[in-house]
Amino acid sequence: MRITTILMAGLAMVAVRGSAQQSSSFREQQERYPRVRAASQAKDAALRMLFQEKKLPYPPINLLLRAFKEEAQLELWAGGNGSDQLTLLKTYAICATSGHLGPKRRFGDEQVPEGFYYLDWFNPQSNFYLSMHIDYPNASDRILKTLSNAGGEIFLHGNCVTIGCIPITDDGIKEVYWLGVLARSVGQKHLPIYIFPARLREAGFASLERELHPDSKTLAFWRNLQEGFLLFEKSHKPLTVQVRADGRYEFAAQISSSGAR
Repeated sequence: MRITTILMAGLAMVAVRGSAQQSSSFREQQERYPRVRAASQAKDAALRMLFQEKKLPYPPINLLLRAFKEEAQLELWAGGNGSDQLTLLKTYAICATSGHLGPKRRFGDEQVPEGFYYLDWFNPQSNFYLSMHIDYPNASDRILKTLSNAGGEIFLHGNCVTIGCIPITDDGIKEVYWLGVLARSVGQKHLPIYIFPARLREAGFASLERELHPDSKTLAFWRNLQEGFLLFEKSHKPLTVQVRADGRYEFAAQISSSGAR
């Protein structure tokens, strides 16, 4: 298994919370920061060309990310609007990780979360160049946590050190962060990020089960994640996700009135 524990300093808490900004002014506000301006200057032209090659609108209207811990990869998907199929735009290497395969369930376990999340605010002055906050713990995590304190402060960021976060190098975060700023500025308030232990096709799932011998709770949790993984693999559309009272995720047509994201 490709799992390496790497220590890091604490995350800077100087951040710009997207929820406090009007969408129309978000790009302007972010561009006040030197690292965001540098990301724009370094990456905007190449990203514009990439979107044109994929026949996608630019600035981006709809972004989605998928992270795979075992493969150490982060996928960036983009599309026209919420009802369109998304197109795989680029895959980034996750350059460091901590903990082991399996969900995050408590403060201090050094785990990278697994589940269905959003990037909900942006930090243009991160200790790790630029960072985007992952909304862990979500409703499922708050139900399934094993301590009263589930932990938090989980980010997608630059650099290549981490405890529980997802680093994709400074060069990688320049692209993802700038695209996130653009998407937020045209109306995508939160960017979905789905975090999986591995690519959960049947062969991949069988490999996890064979090599890790997970406990029954982890195995059941991964089976639940697999439902969402396979649904996205089939549709290439953002998932509608809710959470049941027992912490299980429900997707698309399975949704009832029993839970809320």
